[in-house]
Amino acid sequence: METINDITQDFGTLYHPKSALVFYETKGSNTDVYVEHFDMDKNGNPINAHPLTVKEANVLAKALNTEQEKNKAFLKSNGILPTNILHINLNADKGAVIWYTKAQQRQMYFVDSLQIPNGIAQVPPMLWFANKSSLTVFALANDRRPTEKTPLHYAPFFNIYEKGNVCMGTVSIDIKNSASVEEFIQAWEHYFFNSYFSHSLCENLTKKNIVTLWKELINTDKPFPKEVLKKNNKTLKNLL
Repeated sequence: METINDITQDFGTLYHPKSALVFYETKGSNTDVYVEHFDMDKNGNPINAHPLTVKEANVLAKALNTEQEKNKAFLKSNGILPTNILHINLNADKGAVIWYTKAQQRQMYFVDSLQIPNGIAQVPPMLWFANKSSLTVFALANDRRPTEKTPLHYAPFFNIYEKGNVCMGTVSIDIKNSASVEEFIQAWEHYFFNSYFSHSLCENLTKKNIVTLWKELINTDKPFPKEVLKKNNKTLKNLL
C-alpha cells in the first residue's frame, strides 16, 4: 500500500537529544561510581561536561517514571471499554487487540493501474486483529457481535494475503507505547483505509472478480453484496 499523506505525526512523537550521562567506576574490590552529565548542542554533540547534580538526577528519575507509566497505559481504555472490542492482550511487547466493525461507508483509494476511481463505497462487516506492527483482517457475514464460533470470511480487498495479513507497503506504522485501545484501533483503521489499494496478493478471495466488484460499488449507495464473500474455514476462536 502507498500512503497518500504523512500521518505519522498523529501517532508518534519526534524526540531530540538534550543531554547524556557517562558512568565511571573505579577498579578493585571497593568500587566507587561517578556520573558525568553532558548537555547537547543543536547538532547533538555533547558539551558542558559536569558532575551530575541532585536536581538533574531528580529530573531523570521523573522521566523514567513517566515512561514506565506510559508503558503501563498501553491498550488501556480511556473510559468504558468500547462494545466492539472482543479481546485485548495487554502485554507491553506483544500487546494485541481483536475488534469488529459493522458494515459501513468508507473512503477508499486505488492506484491508477487498477482503473478503479477513488471514492466512497460500502464495505462489509469486518474482524480486525492487530499488534503494534502488523494487521490481519477478515470479513463477517453480518453485523452481529462475533462469538468464538463465528465463521470468518476472506476480506474482499486488495493487498491482503490468503491468511488475512495485510501488506502495508511503504506505510510507516508508528503505534505509541502509550496508545489507549481507542487510539490503537482508530490508528489501524486509518492506516488501512487511507492508503492506496494496489494489487491482489491471492487469487479467488471473493466469488466475484475483485476489480469488477469495486468498480460496481465505488461512488454508489449500493450495499456490499455479502453473497460474494468466501469462507476461509476459520472461526474467531482460531485467533484467540
